Amino acid sequence: MSSQNTTGHQWRLDWPTSHGRVASAQLKSVPEDFRVEEVLAVSELVPGEGEHLCLCLEKKGDNTEFVARQLARMAGCRSFDVGFCGLKDRHAVTRQWFSLYRPGMDTGDADFIREVAGHWRVLASARAPRKLRRGEHSGNRFVIVLRSVEGPRAEIDEALNRLGEQGAPNYFGPQRFGRDGGNLDRALQMDPSQLNRRAGRAKRGSRGGRDGSKNVLYFSAARSWLFNEVLATRVSDGSWNTCLPGEPAESAVGPTGPMWGDGGTTATDGQEALERDVVGKWPELERLFAATRMQPERRPLVVQPQELDWEWQGGDTLLICFVLPPGQYATTVLGDIFELEDMSLGRHNE
Repeated sequence: MSSQNTTGHQWRLDWPTSHGRVASAQLKSVPEDFRVEEVLAVSELVPGEGEHLCLCLEKKGDNTEFVARQLARMAGCRSFDVGFCGLKDRHAVTRQWFSLYRPGMDTGDADFIREVAGHWRVLASARAPRKLRRGEHSGNRFVIVLRSVEGPRAEIDEALNRLGEQGAPNYFGPQRFGRDGGNLDRALQMDPSQLNRRAGRAKRGSRGGRDGSKNVLYFSAARSWLFNEVLATRVSDGSWNTCLPGEPAESAVGPTGPMWGDGGTTATDGQEALERDVVGKWPELERLFAATRMQPERRPLVVQPQELDWEWQGGDTLLICFVLPPGQYATTVLGDIFELEDMSLGRHNE
């Protein structure tokens, strides 16, 4: 699937799968069908005395940034003083940690927690010496119910067994690119020399700061889309789950693809040639990186779900459980097997 919008550009937003989809299914028929629990390692949250109050909340119908803003208002602190490890979906039941900067206010924690509990279920609390930051959790545990599953059960079971053994292509989800690839269109309209993360932070709360945040979003979308295009090429030629000559030595996680930056890619030899050839087909996106000091990075080409298990609940309902590292998408994993219909899309305006 590709999408053409007002700029006249046509963006591919559906990429090849590892073995072809074997079934279709409905996702997020109700929020309870998509449960996510943030997994925090002991080293990431050390209970005890500290200036930050950490709360594990269960929420439904609210996205992460909305909850963070509400917590800041309730605590009387700046939005910047509320930390969290990752963004969680609104149309789901999610459990995640937030940290609030409340120095010298530990005697009032119990009253504050009771106030928070009037809005969201509080599962745990602790004091910690520092703010929670993006990507600091060790993973996310998913419990997902697929409904109206259509396809041969034996083939679905075989595909799930293969998923547990081989993983799936580690694409960024299409939501990253906006409706019809709108974030990519906006990236093309950016002046890359104005992309300054530090200035965006300095103007937090101002119009300039908001515009800076949007520019970072569009820049990130362009970077992610180019990664997906390189990965799609590797999926099509069958090399997505093997290292090629030229794989950067620092990549100790198996085959990786480029998160494009100034200078392009850190790969060499044939892998570098492949990556530059793919990205070179999109010179308008590639130019965004020449005017920034963004360093090239690498991302695994394979997403490997851990603790994968599933259970059929009736003829056309399937319960699937697994754990993923931070920054990897459950819908990407399932989309390698199922043609998914996201039933929450019709509820976005509710």
